[in-house]
Amino acid sequence: MLKLFVLVALICVALYGIDGLPHPPTAAPTAEPAGDGGLYDNKFDNVDLDEILKQERLLINYIKCLEGTGSCTPDARMLKDILPDAIQSDCTKCTEKQKYGADKVTRHLIDNRPSDWERLEKIYDPEGSYRIKYQESKAKEAESADEAMSSS
Repeated sequence: MLKLFVLVALICVALYGIDGLPHPPTAAPTAEPAGDGGLYDNKFDNVDLDEILKQERLLINYIKCLEGTGSCTPDARMLKDILPDAIQSDCTKCTEKQKYGADKVTRHLIDNRPSDWERLEKIYDPEGSYRIKYQESKAKEAESADEAMSSS
């Protein structure tokens, strides 16, 4: 479940640097965590994820990079380099904001961009474990809401 949270959080972290938006420092990309407690670099933790999700071109560029069907900006390359470790470790090196961001973006992709999600899922979560858990969680939330409406 956290594997795709990581994917999405890292996508959002990297998205901030495309098309005139501020890019990360020009240091070489690395899959190594930052020195502070073994967490990934937090320099993008305050990115406005809602704004990124509204900018389709940004999102598509990163999706293509992650799929290997498009070119990668330096920050997208950094994301692609970090992603396998983040997925393998279930985001244990992610900050809390990165975990929250991964969840937010992943849910957005599943609910609003299912074809993009399916392509990324085949690459990064072939068993579909995150999607299944998310759909179960969503169904439980709907049941709870229905029960609350019935008892009112």
